[in-house]
Amino acid sequence: MSIDFLVTSLIVIISPGTGVLYTMAAGLSRGSRASVIAAFGCTLGIIPHMTAAIIGLAALLHASALAFQTLKYLGVAYLLYMAWNALREQGALRVEKEIGTRSAMQVITTAILINILNPKLSIFFYAFLPQFVSASEPHPLSRMFELSTVFMLLTFAVFIGYGLFAASIRKHVTSRPRVLTWMRRTFAGAFVALGVKLAFADR
Repeated sequence: MSIDFLVTSLIVIISPGTGVLYTMAAGLSRGSRASVIAAFGCTLGIIPHMTAAIIGLAALLHASALAFQTLKYLGVAYLLYMAWNALREQGALRVEKEIGTRSAMQVITTAILINILNPKLSIFFYAFLPQFVSASEPHPLSRMFELSTVFMLLTFAVFIGYGLFAASIRKHVTSRPRVLTWMRRTFAGAFVALGVKLAFADR
């Protein structure tokens, strides 16, 4: 495993995006357990993109404008839906004292969907992984799977860090109604901003 791959992966993962935002929102609204569940869900949401890249489906997504645009606007719509839920204090961003089984399923399902509906992830894997697979590699698919697995583990670890940090300041936030209101507005605004950014994304 090259240092270049690890450093590049960490830079990509640490950069705030929809997964980081959602994991932090889960930590703030529902606590540390929810943040870990959200991190796990976001990591699972990487699997379809990783699989697509490895077996070549990402090439189709990259080549087909219709396929890319369809997935892109589904992702935009979902991000706007998340923003609406944040403002209404419903769904997975609802502030709760405890997280039950039903809530846990809601958090993980939302986290998975957030990453699945991001077409840039498939393009990222398609462009990113081959750079670290030598042309002389005897088993390129196995190598890509190995690199993808490491990327997912790093994602899970970094997202947990973000989520637990958010959960650690949860009491300071949720005990202040005004701060709580601004927290919901901030997350809603961030989801809208990410949705707009995705809407104008090119292949």
